[in-house]
Amino acid sequence: MIIITGAAGFIASVLIGALNDEGITDLILVDKFGEPTKMKNLENKVYSKLIERDIFIDWFKTNSSEVDFIFHIGARSATTGFDKSVYDELNLNYSKDVWNICTEANIPLIYASSAATYGNGEYGYNDDHNLVEQLKPLNLYGESKNDFDKWALEQVKTPPHWYGMKYFNVYGPNEYHKGRMASVIHSAFHQIKETGGMKLFKSHNPDYNDGGQLRDFVYVKDVVEVMMFLWEYEAASGLYNVGTGKARSFLDLAKATFKAMGVKENITFIDTPVDIRDKYQYFTEANMDKLLNQGYGVPFYNLNDGVEDYVKEFLLKEDYY
Repeated sequence: MIIITGAAGFIASVLIGALNDEGITDLILVDKFGEPTKMKNLENKVYSKLIERDIFIDWFKTNSSEVDFIFHIGARSATTGFDKSVYDELNLNYSKDVWNICTEANIPLIYASSAATYGNGEYGYNDDHNLVEQLKPLNLYGESKNDFDKWALEQVKTPPHWYGMKYFNVYGPNEYHKGRMASVIHSAFHQIKETGGMKLFKSHNPDYNDGGQLRDFVYVKDVVEVMMFLWEYEAASGLYNVGTGKARSFLDLAKATFKAMGVKENITFIDTPVDIRDKYQYFTEANMDKLLNQGYGVPFYNLNDGVEDYVKEFLLKEDYY
């Protein structure tokens, strides 16, 4: 039996689809269920049971002997929240409960960390455990993820194998419910479809041109491929970056989206919203050496190919993975 938390969400629902593709259906799905747009992510999935997030920890304590593995992907993922208690409850303390049960019951664990832990990248984007204490996230979401990473690294007793996934800028199918938190590609597609044009944020940093802000955009299919690798091959426990290792600009992303849609480029620039301007990352790029040194060899989608697949196979068809 495999548990997946955050199951109705973006990354977890694609993971469920990939597990189903492997013939794995004895899955316990955990989330705060009921939101119709999120539930569509599960319509074509095969699983054993749905368990509400609020009662899961008690259920897990009682049924841990039946569990073979857990993917703990659920989190409060909004980067613009200001209530620290919410992030502490859902991203830190809830994850501690999951970890402790896994440790007690000898269950391997993959959990969702984030590249938001790196802040402005003062110390680079290297998943070296020695750097974790020094990192300075720019928002409460990143702070809560880094707090749990720090706590995990301090533990003497651990699950038999554990992996904290530092996801970079993930895009792809099944993010339709995320609204403002959806990827820029998702937003670009709908802007172009509705208006024929795409608005990008101006740069408020003299080191970057408008649209020249750089991010490591990683396709959700690659993110799931990495998790499947760590689930199957028992690499060394620890934190792992999950990106492509190649930063690309938002202008590149916009151009790729226009091309995939077969629409003439029409790009304009607007001010970055004040509420996120001082917390805005201008550059992220995953150092992927640790994962590659563990034997991971599946090529990552480059941005153009990933955008083309996402647009043509999912967005234009209004389809789910």
